[in-house]
Amino acid sequence: MGLPQRHHETSFTYADYLTWPEGERWEIIDGQAYAMSPAPTNVHQLIVGELFRHIANYFHGKSCRPFVAPFDVRLPNVGVKAGVNDHEIDTVVQPDICLVCDPNKLKDNHGCLGAPDWVIEVLSPSTAVHDQRIKRGLFERHGVPEYWLVHPVDRSVTVYRLVNHAYSQPLIYGVEDVCSPLAFPDLVIAVVGLFCDLPPMDVDA
Repeated sequence: MGLPQRHHETSFTYADYLTWPEGERWEIIDGQAYAMSPAPTNVHQLIVGELFRHIANYFHGKSCRPFVAPFDVRLPNVGVKAGVNDHEIDTVVQPDICLVCDPNKLKDNHGCLGAPDWVIEVLSPSTAVHDQRIKRGLFERHGVPEYWLVHPVDRSVTVYRLVNHAYSQPLIYGVEDVCSPLAFPDLVIAVVGLFCDLPPMDVDA
């Protein structure tokens, strides 16, 4: 996926987002719009698909619900509890994969309203800074308990976990490791399995 292009002209809300063409993918972070184009690469999508297969199988029949992009995650300003409307939401993102365990956050059938319980992004060289800096800070601020970054080039997974309202030092897992979300330790993912049977990787994958 190419580098998200930032729109600087004004501050946007979710109400604006709803008026934009359906064929375009955008995210809004703190009122700034980012065009999420071009489309992800084959390698990116295969890794997302493999991860989602593991996660969806584990949560089949359970109360927590996994979602794969495109899926809107709306994050109201910190401290806003109820009565929020589309004009008051200045952040909406589409993580590659997210897990939502609170059914109240899914009640309006327009994605998730509030912080998911787990977010995963699969990186490309051109989006690594965006996902590791801007989105990491965003999810930390909004209280996402666990944030995973999958590195296709390094064939590794970086795991951030919330401790006392801030992400602790990341845990790094390589192809010889298995990893699990802290809240679901019996969901075991072999890192090497995420990168099996991939086509040749372009440097921009």
